[in-house]
Amino acid sequence: MCQWQAIRCAGNVSKEDSVGFSGHLVFARGERPLLEAPVFDSIDQEPKGTVQACRPRPGGWQTLRFDHGLWEDDHLLALVEWTGAPACVAHVSDSDVALVTGLGTDGQRWQAWLNLDRAAALLAEEPEDLDDVSLWVGTPDFDEAVGRKRAELEADVPADAEGALAWAAAAGVPAAAQRARIEELLHSRETFAEDLFEALLDELGFPRATEPSPEP
Repeated sequence: MCQWQAIRCAGNVSKEDSVGFSGHLVFARGERPLLEAPVFDSIDQEPKGTVQACRPRPGGWQTLRFDHGLWEDDHLLALVEWTGAPACVAHVSDSDVALVTGLGTDGQRWQAWLNLDRAAALLAEEPEDLDDVSLWVGTPDFDEAVGRKRAELEADVPADAEGALAWAAAAGVPAAAQRARIEELLHSRETFAEDLFEALLDELGFPRATEPSPEP
């Protein structure tokens, strides 16, 4: 199962106590609201009205929150072409895990998982003769498969961090971020994958989101 298929399947799974966010967090720069990009013209007005704009960051950086099913893989390239700036998207599953994909204006792409424990559990290779996944989860064989996948993901972290840093540099962010800190963040865990995504943008050096003005 490929990475995108795995997280898409996970997006249909809810927690026992609460249901997290499943969808996409889109981060890009624009002088106009990102939702005005022509690539989003294909979204009907009713579902388009559910797209939320998060607090903006100085310099025209914006984050949009798309519900599951409103974002297509090829939207990222079209958004980069429209804005003329690097962009990225976090594919979030139930707030537990996210796959971040960044794209530069030169076509260079990078990816990184947020919450490696959960990602490893989603991506662990299942036995070919498995009939019921629920009977496999929690077994020693499952734990071993998850451990192998976790080791594979951890081995990718240095390259993932390097790709993220190069992408941020191409976006014009001051080169203040340290690769060791980005690697540490990619190894970390938070209750909400959305928080890890925001923290990643902060650590990469993007200006922090502005606080809303106090009501009079």
